[in-house]
Amino acid sequence: MTGDIKISRPVVLVTGLSGAGRTTALKMLEDLSYEAVDNLPLSLLTALLNAEASSSDWQPLAIGVDIRTRDFGVDVFSTELDRLTADHDIDVQMLFLDCEDATLLRRYTETRRRHPLALDRPVPDGIRLERAMLAPLRARADTVIDTSQKTLWTLKERITEQFGLDQGPGLGVNVTSFSYRRGVPREADLVFDVRFLTNPHYEETLRPLTGQDSRVSVYIAADPDFDVFLESLTGMLGILLPRYEAEGKSYLTIAVGCTGGRHRSVYTAERLAEWLENQGRRYFLRHRDMDGWGGQDGRDML
Repeated sequence: MTGDIKISRPVVLVTGLSGAGRTTALKMLEDLSYEAVDNLPLSLLTALLNAEASSSDWQPLAIGVDIRTRDFGVDVFSTELDRLTADHDIDVQMLFLDCEDATLLRRYTETRRRHPLALDRPVPDGIRLERAMLAPLRARADTVIDTSQKTLWTLKERITEQFGLDQGPGLGVNVTSFSYRRGVPREADLVFDVRFLTNPHYEETLRPLTGQDSRVSVYIAADPDFDVFLESLTGMLGILLPRYEAEGKSYLTIAVGCTGGRHRSVYTAERLAEWLENQGRRYFLRHRDMDGWGGQDGRDML
């Protein structure tokens, strides 16, 4: 492939499992002022970028690619991605939309759609085949978003955080608390378990409160190991974050978990967010399970 692209602008390649929300993500990027192009043949990718580069009225691009794309192949896609990142003056990122098998199966059942790799076989077979096929792309994606428990609103929030054009430079850090009973967030890069801390759940007056309440905060902070843990955690992150940034990573998700996701993980995540703010870091804080089952079923994602 030859190319003479001399542009410096965001280009997001959106791919992932069929039914995980790729089309929805493209529409959300379009709302963020990206020019969205879906199912573009890979052989035309450079031609599109060259045409856009010569235009006086260009926009950042969001390009949807999946197994239904003409001439799609994991090796071909990887080769095109290598060429883009190596040869062109553009900020190219790959967004991979993932989803749990059970949720995908329910979405296909509810919409009565056929899986593109299971036209003559059960849907679960197509899901398994596609997951195995796309595993190399997921492994090299810049951003992986699991939509299993996301509503349209929470997906849009995450995409805006990651790809909003008015975001400042540097590494964006997403901090989320969670309940181990509900499972570890699949998008997490770093996971910290704070179940070793004294549990406010066993104090009757504290049980209905959350880690954002001052009474719970005082209780957890009084644990003799909390300050040492937080100091060690922030000390480690003080080393890691600049190194991740130097490697070109634009987004990092840190998950902090406890048993119920209401007290210890929430308080620790809040303290971690305070530290990030004091460091001048761009961060986003959410509490996935603080108010009970925080992950919605996402049945409106297709």
